[in-house]
Amino acid sequence: MNSIMKYISRIHRCFRQWQSDKMNDQGINGVQQNYLFHIAHQPGISQEQLSDHIMVNKSNVARQLSTLENEGWITRQTSSQDRRVYEVYPTEKTLNMMPEILNLMKQWNALVTEDLTEEEKELLFQLMPKITKKARQLAESERDHA
Repeated sequence: MNSIMKYISRIHRCFRQWQSDKMNDQGINGVQQNYLFHIAHQPGISQEQLSDHIMVNKSNVARQLSTLENEGWITRQTSSQDRRVYEVYPTEKTLNMMPEILNLMKQWNALVTEDLTEEEKELLFQLMPKITKKARQLAESERDHA
């Protein structure tokens, strides 16, 4: 039986490994790069919003953010609207790294699709957002019923 998850999971793991290998000398791995990408694009995002956005449980997000903060990649501040909420901000170190992270993402997309025709690439990029949207709806629906 063909399983879409088998392929998506393998692609995801390969990307994270490739990304980690490329940035190993910078001291960040592929998972951390994902956090930095989202934080840099949404400065002040709360830990809870980040958790929801990247679909990772709150305790894992807190651990990753603690590591990133200790290594000088991010800062966390208590929200002025709600003292229970931590807002996350990129540091200059992260902002300086963003062009390299973005370049790696572009390189990966180009490399992984280089054997596809332009029509196949176009179809893939039309279908993936639809599948992603449906997957998110299913996950959120299940979480709401739990």
